Amino acid sequence: MNFDVRECRTTLAQQLPEMTHTLERLVNIDSGSYCVEGVNRVVDIMEAGLRTLGFTIDRRPMSACADQLVATRTLSGRGRLLILGHADTVWPEGTVAEWPFSIDGDRATGPGVGDMKGGLVMALSSLRYLFAHGFDDLASITFFLVPDEELGSVHSRPAIEAAAQEADFVLVLEPGRPGGGIVTARGALGAFQLCAHGRSAHCAVNYAKGASAIRELAVKVEPLEALSDPEHGAVVNVGMFHGGAARQVVPPEARMDIDLRARTQAQADAMIAEIRRIGAERRNEGVALDLRGGLTRPAFTDAHNGPLRDIALDLAAQLDIPLFEVPPTGGGSDGNFSAALGIPTLDALGPVCENICARDESISLASLAERGALFCGLILQLNNTRKI
Repeated sequence: MNFDVRECRTTLAQQLPEMTHTLERLVNIDSGSYCVEGVNRVVDIMEAGLRTLGFTIDRRPMSACADQLVATRTLSGRGRLLILGHADTVWPEGTVAEWPFSIDGDRATGPGVGDMKGGLVMALSSLRYLFAHGFDDLASITFFLVPDEELGSVHSRPAIEAAAQEADFVLVLEPGRPGGGIVTARGALGAFQLCAHGRSAHCAVNYAKGASAIRELAVKVEPLEALSDPEHGAVVNVGMFHGGAARQVVPPEARMDIDLRARTQAQADAMIAEIRRIGAERRNEGVALDLRGGLTRPAFTDAHNGPLRDIALDLAAQLDIPLFEVPPTGGGSDGNFSAALGIPTLDALGPVCENICARDESISLASLAERGALFCGLILQLNNTRKI
């Protein structure tokens, strides 16, 4: 098909009222990861939109979360594209009533407007543009909408990895970074829960018969957090600590939740080994330790992503919009899974977002058209990366 990225932006800009209407519908649905009904309503809207674009729908009910949506359109060209998006947000039930969708000039705000309902709307409009202009260059496009990304995609990871292994390219709809950043690399993430099981006793009457679970865990906080090296992207954070039954009772139970961030896979592996060593060291008789968890997202390296990045930079230059590669970030996405498998992956392609996951999260409405045109151009030039 003949394609002019500037003409594409102009056309998409003319569709901003329609895009904004769909965005408002999506944002005004409480769809935190645990709001199963709300996440499924987002899936409903996306399913309807993809069905009208000729996608074959595979909707997969999940027992532990909302539904997965895998939509595929078979074409006549070569190369298989996987688009990764998610229907859930970080915001709990009731947030929309306090903070509904609103617009102030070029800024739209509301729960999940950037992460990532804006990206979902942008992708639908971009695909509609391509198919309306006869796009048929790829062998297939698969759109995978995940219901539990904000939980680490703990239930969806196997299906994401299976889909990625069938793809030649992966484009991820996480929001664009402030100023126009895209992501070609992310660090590794891990999550652990360390529990101590002791013996209760009245602290005045039978103190010696007790075994304090809190005392066992408390001495582990410092050595765990001492594993951190923020200058080199390594962080171990004990983010939650719970324990005890009553003030006058030797605490029989205690639990800490540990977050791990690492810049590289080797760094993550070394830190995990130390977490397991510290977690297994028992200092008090009568207390048992139980460490659960591990790596939740492998490191997302930029080893295979240079050609996709270069196309995006060239398209941005044609559009005269800012675009740059951000340094490896500690935040994860489903792109970690595909990149770790060696599939060329480009992330943060959604509209440009400010203050992600904060109460003033917002996107630039103009960037829906700008990033949408860039997204179209990327899809058209995927085969120029010569992976296939």
